[in-house]
Formats: sequence, C-alpha cells, structure tokens
Amino acid sequence: MKADCTSDPPGSKPAWQLRRVARFPGLRALAWSGNQLYASRGYDLFCATISSEVTSELSWRPIARYHAAWWRNVSASTRLSSRLCRDGFHALAVLNAATMVAAVPGAIVTLCPNEKVFRCTHRITRGTRPLHVTSVSDGSIYWGEYFDNAARDEVHIYASSDAGAHWNVACTFPRGAVRHVHNIVYDPFANCLWILTGDYRDECRILRASCNLSQIDVVLQGNQQARAVALVPTEDGVYFSSDTPLEANSIFRLDRRGNLSKLSPMGGSSIYGCQASNALFFSTMAEPGAVNPEHEVRIYGSRDRNNWDSLLLFRKDRWPMRWFQYGNAFLPDGNNSTDFLAVTTVAVENEDMATSLYAVNS
Repeated sequence: MKADCTSDPPGSKPAWQLRRVARFPGLRALAWSGNQLYASRGYDLFCATISSEVTSELSWRPIARYHAAWWRNVSASTRLSSRLCRDGFHALAVLNAATMVAAVPGAIVTLCPNEKVFRCTHRITRGTRPLHVTSVSDGSIYWGEYFDNAARDEVHIYASSDAGAHWNVACTFPRGAVRHVHNIVYDPFANCLWILTGDYRDECRILRASCNLSQIDVVLQGNQQARAVALVPTEDGVYFSSDTPLEANSIFRLDRRGNLSKLSPMGGSSIYGCQASNALFFSTMAEPGAVNPEHEVRIYGSRDRNNWDSLLLFRKDRWPMRWFQYGNAFLPDGNNSTDFLAVTTVAVENEDMATSLYAVNS
C-alpha cells in the first residue's frame, strides 16, 4: 500500500503548525513500538518502519490477521458498514515484534510468535470491547471492562502474565462503585498504573495503582473533570484531558508532587492523547450538546506543555452519529520514538477512515 498525500485540513493558523507528509486511506493507526507503526485495515494488521524521511512511497508489510465471523468480513469491506458495525481492530498492545494482544468486537485476541493469525483468548460477554489494552514492563497485560452497565454491576480488570494466552480477574470494583473502566495506562517514569473510570459523580476516578494492582489509591474523584479516557505520562507528571458532555472540557497536568493545573480549554470531549517527539497532543470528538456544541474534531498540541494550540480541524460528516459514530481522531498507543504524529480520522468530511502522518518538528 502506498501513501496518498493531500493538503492539510482547513483551520486557523496557530503559533506552530503540523506538516502532513503522508496519507493512507482505509488504515487505522493502532500502536507505536519505537519507530514501528502498526495499523489495520478491517481485520488485517500491517506495520511500517517510520524513518526520518517519510515519503509518499512508504509501504506497509502484512503482519497477521484475525478470522472474524463471515458477516463481519463483509461489513468491514466498506467504510459506512464498517462504521455501523464498529468493525476491525480497536486496540493493540505490542509486547515485541512477534507477540501482540488486541481488542476486536467481542473478543481479546493474541498473536503468538511464528504465527500469522490472532487467536481468541477471551470472549467478552459484557459490552463489545475494552477501549485500550495495556502492557507493562514486567510483561503483564491489563484491560478493563467497558460496557453500558445501567444496573451498576461490579466491574472487572483482567490481567495476563503469560503474554495474553490466559486471562484472570485481577481487580474488581464492587457493585455501584463505577460504571466502567475507560483506560489503564502504564507510567514508566513512576513504574505504576493509572486507572481511569466513569461516568458520573464518584464514579469518575483517576486512580494510581501498583503494577500488580496490590495497592490502588484515589488521586482524583467525584467531578466531571476527573472523567477522563486519555492520559499521557511524562517525566514531570501526567497530562490528561476530560471527557464530559456535561461541562466544558480541558487539558490538565498532575505533577509528580500531586499538584493539579488546568492548562487549556478544549472544544469538546477528548478520549485520545499521545506524545510525539517532545510535543504532547490530545484530540476531541464531535459530540455536540448544550455545553459542547462543536460539530468539529480538533487536535490540540503543545511543545512546552504549558501553551496549547488547536493545530488541526476536521468537520463532522453528514451521517448520523448514533449509527455511524461520532467524528473523532484516533491517536495510537505505545511508545513513539519518531518525530511524526499519526492521526486516524473517522466520520469527518473528506478524511473518513484515513490515517495521516504529520511532521512535528518542521
């Protein structure tokens, strides 16, 4: 597959800009592993090596695939049906070049060394998939249950200590404690986990946990600004964005001393964040409401971690959000050692289901 370069999306000119260097229609960026970028098309996984000079000739090599139900292979073949059915890979944790764990609709799947097909290692019975899968430096892998949970049943965090071959319940939030788990993020600077839960009142929590979950402490709780999905650890603290349709959203820093600072307002709810080069980024989704009326998707970025700009803007397309998804910009997980930002946009005009690479230091 080859890149197709086009002009940048329209928007106001910030103090610094991102330069798009490549565009890949139909690909969803999932995870970085150093300079390796993993992306999917339907239920096929690919990888590209990102060098210092990305050109339109960048190619992707096939890694593996997941054998989904026959009807999902049909629905995944077109953009709108794929959006309607929420098809394809939705999260990926890269343990090494040969071992990976991913979330697909209804299952956690694992790729073992010397194999080309992901195996189902856990059937999901509540909800369809977790939002993220997280790997830790000691080899442990975690994901938290994400389902509607109107009855506020107990919610589990699952763990694997054998590279995703088997799963066990590692932690349980009791009935009524939280609605679901938004994310679990490994913090290599403090060797801990950050657990993010939602959605209302005391269900909104940012928790700091030991890597074996033997100790879990509440850091923030009880308001919509603690309702978060995206969190990026850095040496000076953790940066996170709020994800609420009920209040204005913002970007925050929680420093290593426990001090919380509000850094910048955002135009909408945010569920993805990442670091590329020395810059940090968060995206918003088009989830219009009385408080956040924008029908636009934005990428916010900062090079000094204090001053934030709206760098990219995409307009929601005409297809109904209830059926064909909110407009959004996915930012891949993992450790990115390059100077490029990968962005996958969905349900936006002209850039639906496309991945673009942007030069950060141009």
